[in-house]
Amino acid sequence: MNTQTIFLGLVGPWQIAIIVALVLLLFGGKKIPELMRGLGTGIKEFKDATKNEEEERIEEK
Repeated sequence: MNTQTIFLGLVGPWQIAIIVALVLLLFGGKKIPELMRGLGTGIKEFKDATKNEEEERIEEK
């Protein structure tokens, strides 16, 4: 079985709502967009790094 399928099977709508509420309480509404921007930047950098690594491997062959 896929790990993602198992995880999605354990997390229901109520659990997601509780997690969202906790994040709002901990960080506040003003801080969340800044956190998401940082997360998006990190993901973009990770994808670029993996893409560059794949291109380097192809060039070596």
